[in-house]
Amino acid sequence: MLGVIDPELGDNVVDLGMFLGADIGAGGLVRVRLALTTAACPLRSQLQADVEGRVGSLPGVRAVEVVTSEMSRQQKRDLMARARWKARDMAPAIDIPGRTRVLAISSGKGGVGKSSVTVNLAAGLARRGYTVGLLDADIAGFSVPRMLGMDGRLQAVPSATGGGRPRLCPQVKAVGAGEIRVLSMGFLSGEDEAVMWRGLMLNRAVQHFIEDADWGDLDYLLVDMPPGTGDVQMGLARMLPRAEMLIVTTPALGAQKVASRAADMARKGYLRVAGVIENMSGFTDPQGAHHALFGSGGGARLAEDIGAPLLAQIPIRPEVSAGGDSGNPAALGSGDTAADFAALVDAVVAVAPLVEMRDCTARLLDVVEGALGPKSAGV
Repeated sequence: MLGVIDPELGDNVVDLGMFLGADIGAGGLVRVRLALTTAACPLRSQLQADVEGRVGSLPGVRAVEVVTSEMSRQQKRDLMARARWKARDMAPAIDIPGRTRVLAISSGKGGVGKSSVTVNLAAGLARRGYTVGLLDADIAGFSVPRMLGMDGRLQAVPSATGGGRPRLCPQVKAVGAGEIRVLSMGFLSGEDEAVMWRGLMLNRAVQHFIEDADWGDLDYLLVDMPPGTGDVQMGLARMLPRAEMLIVTTPALGAQKVASRAADMARKGYLRVAGVIENMSGFTDPQGAHHALFGSGGGARLAEDIGAPLLAQIPIRPEVSAGGDSGNPAALGSGDTAADFAALVDAVVAVAPLVEMRDCTARLLDVVEGALGPKSAGV
């Protein structure tokens, strides 16, 4: 049964938990029991034919009967967890250097200032001398080019190997000693033109921006995610399994609860949640009085609920929206707003990066075996 592969999930029916067992009856009849994700599974006939073909070819088997049932809710959860892990292990080869830290900035809902936070974080990192890639993965709701004061069209260059598809060249904005390299649908479509694509096309566009782009050597790659937990988010977990998630929320309880779904999806996709950023945390009027316009405590509650650090609380200040409209990020200015984003940059840089443990585990086992000596070989 290990040779029977679910064509949609790309794994065998045994490891997926779909094979429930087999009974051998009189006269060489073998009854195989399979659990499907739904009783109306469109691949049911193909799976039945594969089982009949493989089992029927075994010596002594005269007939094969495939009995199907529908999985329980827990079985479906286990199957999808296995499928997500399998997809993660089969991540496509990309040219983004292994030392590049990949940060996906996400939110459960729109309107929390996620893109504004992403752009100002990118500007703050570049101001420190880092080379920052910025992938605008919000294909239908792109806003990064305007916020950075960038325009123009994307250019493609031949592949460095002389074969294969041309490579997309990010638009570059110099910031002090660093720079921001940007890929966005905004360089391909007019700002007032609607992008009316279904999930598969949206995911494919992000795939091109990741796999077919000449990003070069990067210190950081920031991904401005679309809001929610849809196709693009699932595709990113497959294409960039080493990405870490930063969750943006406002102080409101409703925003916090929705943002927790983004964190839950990250973990189901085996992505690390590196921290929480509370945006629009309050407004201080000219007289110095503080106003919690969207409530208070949402960022801290979310951080505690998901077990991640609260990296920053960004107040509401006119400079942020004004900087986004003019293409001059507030993080590059001076005063309290720039200091807030500088503190966010400090917090992000201070979070220990994700470390690939596979090679470390292998080395650890070698050390243990060496310490125990040859006698441990039979243990």
